[in-house]
Amino acid sequence: MLPFPAEIKPGQPIAEQIIFAVKKAVATRQLRSGAPFPSVRQLSQELRINPNTAHKIIGALVTEGVLLTTPAVGTIVAEPTASAGTRQEKAAFLAAEIDRLLVEAASLGLTPADLKTAIDQRWKNLKA
Repeated sequence: MLPFPAEIKPGQPIAEQIIFAVKKAVATRQLRSGAPFPSVRQLSQELRINPNTAHKIIGALVTEGVLLTTPAVGTIVAEPTASAGTRQEKAAFLAAEIDRLLVEAASLGLTPADLKTAIDQRWKNLKA
């Protein structure tokens, strides 16, 4: 059984969905730093995905600093790196996602106030 919830939906690359699920689990502390992470084999079997895709997922999470691979222990959840980059650099990293959100909100007829309310509520739910 995976230590994080993952729901695969059609229309998006599987790797992106799993990477997001892992990051969300870390953000909500379902996955805590130092916790073991499934191996490529375990991940591919549990999710019924190609082992190459599982390897790609783990590699991307290691590259992003979410996971850490150690020779004696295996892959574990890394310590959060709050100091990696300035607030402006972090915001710039999210620019494309923010643009996508704004376009979707505008297409739904939401106002900036509606969007802010929705974000504030989701933020509370994420941290709860």
